[in-house]
Amino acid sequence: MNWLFLVLAGLLEVGWAVGLKYTEGFTKPVPSVLTAVSMAGSVYLLSLALRDIPLGTAYGIWVGIGAVGAAIAGMVLFKEPASTLRIVSIVLVVAGIVGLKLSST
Repeated sequence: MNWLFLVLAGLLEVGWAVGLKYTEGFTKPVPSVLTAVSMAGSVYLLSLALRDIPLGTAYGIWVGIGAVGAAIAGMVLFKEPASTLRIVSIVLVVAGIVGLKLSST
């Protein structure tokens, strides 16, 4: 169950990272509230996952999911460049996430 909490926390991190773009400096109320709720939910779920998952593993995976998700969201939603180097870098982060998961079983 803690791994599910960790994955959900990472997905909420993607949500709040994307949400920050829509808040326009927290000047738009609805996106600002949704972003703040996503932030709080992400940290709460991370704290639940940390009950049984080592800190370095959990935090690395949480950040990795957020980084990969935000990079992909940026390319899809905001037409950010999808260069070969960027894609290879995302794959390397995913490999790191998998490596952390495999090393903690």
